[in-house]
Amino acid sequence: MTTLLPAFLSGFALSAALIMAIGAQNLFVLRQGLRGEHVGPIVLLFGLSDALLILAGVGGMGAFLSAAPKLTAVLALGGAAFLAWYGIAALRRMASPSAMTVAAGGALSLGRAMATGAAFTFLNPHVYLDTVLLMGTAGSAQPEDLRPFFVLGAASASFTWFAALGYGARLLQPVFTRPFAWRILDAVVGVVMLSLAASLLVGAVNQPG
Repeated sequence: MTTLLPAFLSGFALSAALIMAIGAQNLFVLRQGLRGEHVGPIVLLFGLSDALLILAGVGGMGAFLSAAPKLTAVLALGGAAFLAWYGIAALRRMASPSAMTVAAGGALSLGRAMATGAAFTFLNPHVYLDTVLLMGTAGSAQPEDLRPFFVLGAASASFTWFAALGYGARLLQPVFTRPFAWRILDAVVGVVMLSLAASLLVGAVNQPG
């Protein structure tokens, strides 16, 4: 057990460090948690997606992507378009007083919430850079028999974080009964999404090959 624990903890710590940074997935989970909409399915979707991408990275997909710059550029352009659309939608919500309460209209259906969550995951090249390339490289450095425990640790961190963020958001609901709080959140979401979109566009333009 003592030989397995370091690999598990290494995966857990690296995944936690990467996933806790503010980003598209986290902001989406936070907003869904505040609204109390489909939190369980969204947490499950993001957790399983991260687990599959980490497993793919450790299994060699990271090396494939690093050798395919054109594919990375295509993903970047698609991700930039999606993030820009979502960012503009958030800024429009910020300017709409009717959308500023937890129970306000504009609720997402389960299908649309899951589709949006999948887009945040699979159309965002940052997810591939962190989850597939970086985690894959770190996991591949582990002895072969310990790699499953590295993946397990990394996936556990992902599930733990998304669950804490999604369900813990309810503690902030009293704050978000005030329209001004929703305006601030949507402003942050809009700025972050547009900034990520811009960074993806710059990366795609400067992509070699």
